Amino acid sequence: MKDMVQPGDEQCPFSFNFDEKTFKPGDVVSYRVDGSLGDMPFVGVLLEVHEDHVVLCHDDGNRPPKSHPMRGTRESRPRVSEEDALK
Repeated sequence: MKDMVQPGDEQCPFSFNFDEKTFKPGDVVSYRVDGSLGDMPFVGVLLEVHEDHVVLCHDDGNRPPKSHPMRGTRESRPRVSEEDALK
């Protein structure tokens, strides 16, 4: 991952949707994990978008992603439980 950005590069290699009002399946989002991983950002792909939550998976680079689905909050940076994230 560190090879994706070279010194002096100013652009992030990902294009995130931070607007929870426009979320749709397939969007790439930055998400957080509650608990011991709370200070680390993660990259996820939205699978489902509901009025009060989202279903996402970790962006493993595959299309479609092969990682397990996780329920997250519907906010600019969704939060998932540590239990879901570590399955």
